[in-house]
Amino acid sequence: MPAASDASAILASATHVFAAERGARVPLVLAAPAKINLALHVVGQRADGHHLLESLVTFTDAGDRLSLAAVEADSFTVSGPFAGHVPVEAEGQSGNLVLKARDLLRIRLAALALPCGPVALHLEKNLPVASGIGGGSADAAAALTGLRRIWGQAPESDPDSAARDLASLDLAALGLSLGADLPMCLTGRPLIARGIGEAITPVSGLPEFPALLVNPGVAVSTPAVFRALTEKTHPPLALPDRLATPADWISALAKTRNDLEPPALSLVPVIGRARAALWDAGAALARMSGSGATCFGLFLDRETRDLAAERIRNAHPDWYLLSCTTRGSDPAAAERTTTP
Repeated sequence: MPAASDASAILASATHVFAAERGARVPLVLAAPAKINLALHVVGQRADGHHLLESLVTFTDAGDRLSLAAVEADSFTVSGPFAGHVPVEAEGQSGNLVLKARDLLRIRLAALALPCGPVALHLEKNLPVASGIGGGSADAAAALTGLRRIWGQAPESDPDSAARDLASLDLAALGLSLGADLPMCLTGRPLIARGIGEAITPVSGLPEFPALLVNPGVAVSTPAVFRALTEKTHPPLALPDRLATPADWISALAKTRNDLEPPALSLVPVIGRARAALWDAGAALARMSGSGATCFGLFLDRETRDLAAERIRNAHPDWYLLSCTTRGSDPAAAERTTTP
């Protein structure tokens, strides 16, 4: 990675590479789906303070959307119900992860003398921020995926070389520097994440579930939740080798945990009300996702899910509520690209 001064110089020059030749293109539109931690076990802590996790993760068929297009000058715009909560600058620890991903990949490509010209980015922000469902990480993953596609279209003088060099880039390793959820969000399929999130194993056999995501309208600080975690070592995640039906999966998941629930509830007790609302409405499994505050409910049929959504919406009209379907292990379910 170049030094900070070198990186600034690279960014200043790279935004003009191939701009005139490329011009405007039809936007590439990528889904940035919500992430659900079906189980999250904290199994240790490294000497540097990072917690070691074992988490069963899946994604939904709903979330944010990111549009990307090659243009003559960089731009970033945001729309959607949670646009007002999205930072529009890359600088600082709270800077926008989409822009951080753009700049990080641009520095890497420019250092390799690969094209990384100006891009227009538009984020449709449908997911609440700081809510435990990986919205910012999913947005950044979509940015890395989309920018590699866009920048991989040039230079026309040596397309095979550019494509080969781009394909060799490890986006997961690159994204890990932006957050532990980035590698899993790049995968977009059911998986088990270990370590700090970098060790990923695909999961087979996981079915789709009708689901609800409920957030009681609060944001939760992930560092604060981890600081409130008093026990740093819990039993590891264990799942049976063969689970034949959705009901079998529900039974197995019921024996797992989210070890961040107790500290999160101690900081934000209303999370417990959201989880209880899902149970009371008929969820087969209800649990907090990530470090909160969003809770998810899994259902065995859509009719029960839809009735639960109506009940919770009527009882808590000010809560965020998303009716969705979780992704199964079928590879086709992980397709990220949508039509413009």
